[in-house]
Amino acid sequence: MKVFITGASGFIGSAIVRELIEAGHQVLGLARSDEAATKIAAAGAEVHRGSLDDLDSLHSGAASSDGVIHLAFNHDFSDYEGAVRTDLRAVQTIGAALEGSGKPFVITSGTAMLTFFLPPGRIGTEKDVADAGSTAPRVVAENAVLALAERGVRSSIVRLSPSVHDQRRGGFAEVLVYIAREKGVSGYVGDGSNRWPAVHRLDAAHLFCLALEKAPAGSVLHGVAEEGVPTRTIAEVIGRQLGIPVVSISPEDAGKHFGWLGPFSSMDNVTSSALTRELLGWQPVHPTLIQDLEEGHFFDNER
Repeated sequence: MKVFITGASGFIGSAIVRELIEAGHQVLGLARSDEAATKIAAAGAEVHRGSLDDLDSLHSGAASSDGVIHLAFNHDFSDYEGAVRTDLRAVQTIGAALEGSGKPFVITSGTAMLTFFLPPGRIGTEKDVADAGSTAPRVVAENAVLALAERGVRSSIVRLSPSVHDQRRGGFAEVLVYIAREKGVSGYVGDGSNRWPAVHRLDAAHLFCLALEKAPAGSVLHGVAEEGVPTRTIAEVIGRQLGIPVVSISPEDAGKHFGWLGPFSSMDNVTSSALTRELLGWQPVHPTLIQDLEEGHFFDNER
């Protein structure tokens, strides 16, 4: 299968490219820069120049392929609404190119959006889908992709944990390391009992490959290996590794201490992937978030 991938040179995308090539697929990777093009070519994939704003390049890349994985997203929290609109236009453009073809189209979302419409403390599942009027981030794109299942596209959604990690990188957990180094303390909000799900990036890459190959049209999948890691546990490992105090931050001071991560710092996002595992036979096998943090390589990274 020839697979068009946006975000092919990124942390997760590069792992997916390798997974797909090892599984015998051809990969066409979207590159918006020379640096990205070099990385994609070095991984053994074909380069397709363009960006999320270049709708013609997205349409042609999708139309020339047997399936699409959409990973790219502009994580600019100074204009998050703009990033969401750009993502929606990209999803609509790719969907239009695939309509009526029966080809797979896998998009990326996040489990964090579940906290916008689920009751506090309720575990999120793959059956949880926001209604059309929800203000949860990326809901409109999710619903647009689910609707493509009725228009001849084998569409699916992979909701990723906020901490997709390996020994050196880790999503939200990685951001906590940078903040702790800057502030001189490793913080958590309140009693730190709120939980974030996590998944190793190689397990996530394998899930995307499975979704591309066999997820039924209209599937919602959860890239979750650990349902919820307490934020205090994360903070304690960070404090120990950096040799700094571990402290509780009041909810009122969370925004000041954690910056853009403030709204997520007290998020309780416990999430199940039981239905995903049953549907696709996906079984995470790589180290946990705490195991990767304990290796210490996270702390070699400087911004």
